[in-house]
Amino acid sequence: MSPLIRGLSCVLLLGSAALGGCASQPNSEQALQLASNDFQKVKEDTNVLRFAPKDIIRAGESLARADRLSSYWGSGADVVHYAYLSQRYSAIAREHTEQALNAERGVKLELERQRLQLALRENKLASVQQQGKWLEQQIASLTTTQTDRGLVMTLGDVLFDTGEAELENSANRTVLKIVQFLQLNPKRTVRIEGYTDNTGGEQENLKLSRDRAQSVADVLMDLGIDEQRIEVQGYGDQYPVEANASERGRAQNRRVEIVFSDEKGQLGAAR
Repeated sequence: MSPLIRGLSCVLLLGSAALGGCASQPNSEQALQLASNDFQKVKEDTNVLRFAPKDIIRAGESLARADRLSSYWGSGADVVHYAYLSQRYSAIAREHTEQALNAERGVKLELERQRLQLALRENKLASVQQQGKWLEQQIASLTTTQTDRGLVMTLGDVLFDTGEAELENSANRTVLKIVQFLQLNPKRTVRIEGYTDNTGGEQENLKLSRDRAQSVADVLMDLGIDEQRIEVQGYGDQYPVEANASERGRAQNRRVEIVFSDEKGQLGAAR
């Protein structure tokens, strides 16, 4: 191959590479639009405004610079660069916000746990014997039914948000009585059973019912009850106590039942 042909081949190869590089560059208008969309979302999020204002400011400054450069010919690469920076600052703002929210939730949960433990200690009566008798009366005074499975206490749907498994604070007084009763009767065990109405799919209902039962079990364990004394079952929309034809009936079917063992720790047969 002659030197001239080799030279022309090199020029053609370099030209193809340059064109390929240009084709791979992101479109500056598209990059600007994406960055603008991300910035608008974080700017309108009240949690992001609360926890990551500096990141929002940086995202806005980079977006403004990209917007200004977009009006100048030949500045496409710079527009893409600053649009990218704006997107990264928006993403960082969301990450910082999520971290802060998780930390805030952790603090609230810890404070609630400490409050429950304090209430548990303060509710102790002068003597174990008096307390035991008092607790038995309190347990009996709650919504309980004697069945072939044993003594059953029902925690109604009002103790949970709709479709949620986290126990409401309004359930704490009932849960404290159960904890104290189990502490004073160390041989007794419980089976915690979750139920739903017939709204939703079968698998979704099974998961929700078990998650609700597990939520009650978790609170008992957090307050010192050994997990070996607790069974958890989820039955979904099986075993309704009322017809699901009305809202009232469905509300009664959304429940958690706590089955108490006898004094020797023997639980009745599961369903």
